[in-house]
Amino acid sequence: MSHRARSVTDMTTPQPTLDDIGEPLSSTTFVVVDLETTGASANTCEITEIGAVKMRGGEVVGEFQTLVDPGAAIPPMIVALTGITDAMVTTAPRISQVLPGFLAFLGDAVLVAHNARFDVGFLKAACRTHGYEWPGVEVVDTLTLARRVVTKEEAPNRKLGTLARVFGTRVTPNHRALEDARATGEILHGMLERLAAYGITHREDLDALRSFVPREVRSKATMADKVPTKPGVYIFRGPQGERLYVGTSKNLRSRVKSYFTRAETRGRVKDMVSLAVDVDVIVCPTAVEAAVLEVRLIDQWRPRYNRRSTRPERTSWVKLTEEPYPRLVLSRSSNGEGIALGPMRSAADANLAIEGLQQALGVRTCRTRLPITPKPGASACILKDLGACAAPCVVGADSDYQQTVGLVREALSDDVSVVVDRLSATVTDFAANEDFERAADLRDRISAVVDGSVRTSRLASLSACSIVAVRRVDDCWELLSTNRGTLAATRRVKAGVWDAASELRTAAAQLDVTTALVEEQHLILTWLTTPGTRLLYVDGTWASPVTGAGRYSAWVKARDDDRVATGSTRWQ
Repeated sequence: MSHRARSVTDMTTPQPTLDDIGEPLSSTTFVVVDLETTGASANTCEITEIGAVKMRGGEVVGEFQTLVDPGAAIPPMIVALTGITDAMVTTAPRISQVLPGFLAFLGDAVLVAHNARFDVGFLKAACRTHGYEWPGVEVVDTLTLARRVVTKEEAPNRKLGTLARVFGTRVTPNHRALEDARATGEILHGMLERLAAYGITHREDLDALRSFVPREVRSKATMADKVPTKPGVYIFRGPQGERLYVGTSKNLRSRVKSYFTRAETRGRVKDMVSLAVDVDVIVCPTAVEAAVLEVRLIDQWRPRYNRRSTRPERTSWVKLTEEPYPRLVLSRSSNGEGIALGPMRSAADANLAIEGLQQALGVRTCRTRLPITPKPGASACILKDLGACAAPCVVGADSDYQQTVGLVREALSDDVSVVVDRLSATVTDFAANEDFERAADLRDRISAVVDGSVRTSRLASLSACSIVAVRRVDDCWELLSTNRGTLAATRRVKAGVWDAASELRTAAAQLDVTTALVEEQHLILTWLTTPGTRLLYVDGTWASPVTGAGRYSAWVKARDDDRVATGSTRWQ
């Protein structure tokens, strides 16, 4: 069966384990913080008190409180508001002494504050001033949450005291840091209970709270509850079971839920989200396998709301026409007789490459299909007089055009140095004459020719061999095998690399190879050319398990020398 009719990975979705689902908010550690200060500006004012409450599952597991000597008099208005006087902070530690203890108390917990911009701004400013690194923890602002879950009928404003009455907190805010932090913690717990009904149930969902999402969309987030947190492909389905959209992610659960918990700006995706009623997922061992599977499924199914990868037939190539006196054309396929330059990045790049080849080699630009023997009375265009065309239209087989065609074929298949040398000399002349606009245009043509040649060489080399490669990813070894440019399988292992490589080689040998999609080949090449990647097997030759030395295929030559990483020689 063709690989387009069958995915790399078994289409069966395994039952997710508790570890797959992510960290529930009931198990997440929050540190709710409140500050009292000498004023509103973190640049000119100082902290006078820090209060923090560590919570997990709605229960308090620790508290942190201290007054802070601001090093200056506290304004009378602040004294009246907070009750903190100069006499109270005279013997208190300075903020430089307080920060280490507070940062240790915070750890990697989620930081919570009411109007978090104010509190976090002061803490970051203090860290900068005294040489401490801000930990960059997740931040939840209960003021922002209140705007999402508390209606105007419930509360005329979003002040801390008002919210405390709405949620019936046991602690009443009083402009002292610890009491306000305790009240904020109770308010947080009450709002998270409300948000659970809209799919905000896990730690990775917290980022979504910064965006406004309609309630009817947010309520669909529960369809991600059973999706694992592993790499793979997701398929949204509509009311009739139709496939609406195919995507991929390193964390399936987080990505699927994000469609319903974050404000979506893409019109097509907004329409898809409004129709989606279910989601299927296919777990893959690696992100590259998931990306390849996504490309294959989009090509196979052509989902209504996918835009990328849905038209592989629109890929651009530069080819010679099949006629007695060929000319260069943009083609949507590399199939058929002859050779082609590409795939090009775009049709615009293909046209630039055509213009560059025409200018450098004298390929005819007229679109007329010429007879082998010129017609009596045939006349040439001005390009013949300018020396830019061998004019087979009037000279016929006696012209130098066949030599020109030979140079073009060489440039399309292997070597563009002649084209680059000739055009570069012209660029130099233009620049010397301060004709910079024409020099820039010609530079773009050179770039298009060279880029097309590199892409041609890389894909041709990949398609000519079978490969097993490995690289270190996090705490695992990630392996990949290909057969003639088609992905066969991938693995992630912590040990037993050579055993896994042998299995992948067998899988590649048994693969029913068909012409791989260009986008699939580019995904494979991107993985192979990532620094740290090592080849274990290339066309019948295994690398040494001791030294890691092996035979590199031709595609490596197209890779920049500085990207060939040595990697580790210990595979197991």
